[in-house]
Formats: sequence, structure tokens, C-alpha cells
Amino acid sequence: MAHTELRRADRPGDLGWIVKSQGEYYAEALGWSTGYEAMVAAIVAGFADLDPEREAAWIADVDGERAGSVALVDDAAPGTARLRVLYVDPAARGLGLGARLVGECLGFARGAGYERVVLWTVDVLASARRIYQAEGFALAKEEPFHRFGHDLNGQDWVLELKPQ
Repeated sequence: MAHTELRRADRPGDLGWIVKSQGEYYAEALGWSTGYEAMVAAIVAGFADLDPEREAAWIADVDGERAGSVALVDDAAPGTARLRVLYVDPAARGLGLGARLVGECLGFARGAGYERVVLWTVDVLASARRIYQAEGFALAKEEPFHRFGHDLNGQDWVLELKPQ
């Protein structure tokens, strides 16, 4: 049985792995252009200045190797956090890492006093969408766009956090 662990993304190479793994996977699996990798790189570049009281990034390790990631950052809207860069390597899927990573984010968001968590995704990422729906996220907006070399449907999801 594989040993899995969630930890903060605070080791050398963690941030680069987030960019590299997603860029390579989505290019191979969905034929997305390097525009997607550039978007992830821009998001991850902001992690250098995370406020540790209100923001964090996590890595999921499987048998000591990086296998997944997620982050929670402060959003522009008051009381709102944004879930970013959820990813689980295909070799590690089926271990429940995606749900654990999202659960870690939501627990942190509650502890940090956020009122809601928002996220943006595309409709072709069905596995991620199922995780979000299982946690209670609701689809707030959907619109078609052309990016990463494809016509896609962008989706905004919202989870209102209950006071504890």
C-alpha cells in the first residue's frame, strides 16, 4: 500500500514541480498549449509572497514523491479565498488525494476566517468538478472562451463557508 502525506509546499523544487507537472500533463492529455503552463507559472510566482496566516500551498507526496498540489490564496473580494492549481498526477489517481487536498484547503480557509471559497476551472476537468461538488461548491457562472489552443467552457464555482 502506498504511503501518502500532505505537506506544505515549502521545499526547494515544489513550486517548479507544480508548474512542470501541470504543463506537461495538460499538453499531453488535452493538447493544451504552453499558454496553460504560463498561466500556472504566473499563479505560482505569487506564492513567494503568501501570507502564512491566510494563504498556503500544499503538496501531496506518495511514497516520498510529489504527486499532487493545491493552494488557497486571498481573493480580491472581502472575506473570500481562492482555491488554485488543484492537480493529481495520473499515476496517483484513485488514492483520494484530490479530495484530501481540497479538504485541507477548506479546513485552512475556515480556520483563517474566510466566509467563502471560489475557484475557476474548465468543464472538461470532470474529476475535479466532482470533488468540488462533493464539498458543496455551486456553479456560479459558465462561459465559453478560447485559450490554450482550444475552445473551452470556463466555470466559476463558489462555496459559502458555514461559521463554526
